[in-house]
Amino acid sequence: MQTLVMETDPQRPIARAYGRKPGLEPVALEPHLWSLFLGGQEALEDYLSLVVPRPILRAVFASSLYQYFVNAAPAVRELTMMGKIYHEIERRPKSKLAWDVIVVDAPASGQALGMVKMPFVADETFGGGMVGREAGAVARFFRDRRKCAMVLVTTAEALAIAETLEIYHALGNLQLATDAVFFNRTSMGAFEAGDITRMVNRGSRDARLNHLDQLAEIARADLRRRNRERRALGIVQRRIAAPVATLTEHLDASGRKLAAALASEMRLLHKQSSGP
Repeated sequence: MQTLVMETDPQRPIARAYGRKPGLEPVALEPHLWSLFLGGQEALEDYLSLVVPRPILRAVFASSLYQYFVNAAPAVRELTMMGKIYHEIERRPKSKLAWDVIVVDAPASGQALGMVKMPFVADETFGGGMVGREAGAVARFFRDRRKCAMVLVTTAEALAIAETLEIYHALGNLQLATDAVFFNRTSMGAFEAGDITRMVNRGSRDARLNHLDQLAEIARADLRRRNRERRALGIVQRRIAAPVATLTEHLDASGRKLAAALASEMRLLHKQSSGP
């Protein structure tokens, strides 16, 4: 299965974990896994080359008005990013490697929401013109659940939960369904209140175990954290009509090691949800 990861972060953290720094053209990270950077003026010009006849395009690029417009209108870049995703799936030349799956690592919530909204805004604004027709095609593509899945990623922090709910409702207003939520970086701790009580009682009976007080405090802090996570998870499950999957925090892993650990968790979750 050929998988393409499209990154919007200029640092390209996913590709960097594999020692690569992709541009507009996909680069192989490992067999069957590719990466592409989605963003910047170069991406805009690459996308325009797909939809505008070349003679017109040369005149556009040479125009000082074009340079001013690009620098003054970040919304154009957001529309371009959504169009590039659409073209990689729907209009990729048959002579190039076909993708089975494309994963888009979207930017932070506010920018991601603006990026998702742009095809719909452009479709309404420009109507039947070239830009409007192209934006309409992109918007219809993202509403097609056979081809696209919107997945939200959140953590237990109050701000993250609030932003996730905001995005969920905004997607609904655009008639875009949320297919899943990943509740990320949850605690791996296993202590419950009864365990901590037994630990403290044992320490009080045996002076040689004076370190148990410090361990008990660490356990209490983790239990408080997990209680916050449970409350936050309950809010997400009650207010978002989509499956919610929890992923644990891997403090000892980064880069490719972290990717492998998360992939292993996701495979297990998929196996559990699929049943015997």
